[in-house]
Amino acid sequence: MARVFTLDPDHIGFETFDDLAGQIAWSHHWIQADGRLVRHSAPYRYVWPSELDLMAKITGFRLRERWADWDRTPFTSDSRSQVAVFEKLP
Repeated sequence: MARVFTLDPDHIGFETFDDLAGQIAWSHHWIQADGRLVRHSAPYRYVWPSELDLMAKITGFRLRERWADWDRTPFTSDSRSQVAVFEKLP
């Protein structure tokens, strides 16, 4: 499965979901730079909000705020992304 997230004249970006059980995806980019086509790919892992909260707690942080995007749209169960702000516990 693949999803295109950028389709511009000088940048094509898409992600492939290679390991659904492990929540592993790859971000692929083809960028035109200095008259040549440059390719870059990198793996990343999706993380559930509860996983992120637990990792923060284990390392001495607590959730301060969570939004669905950088415009501070409220985070709901239908949100496709998250912006989470954590603070260090005293």
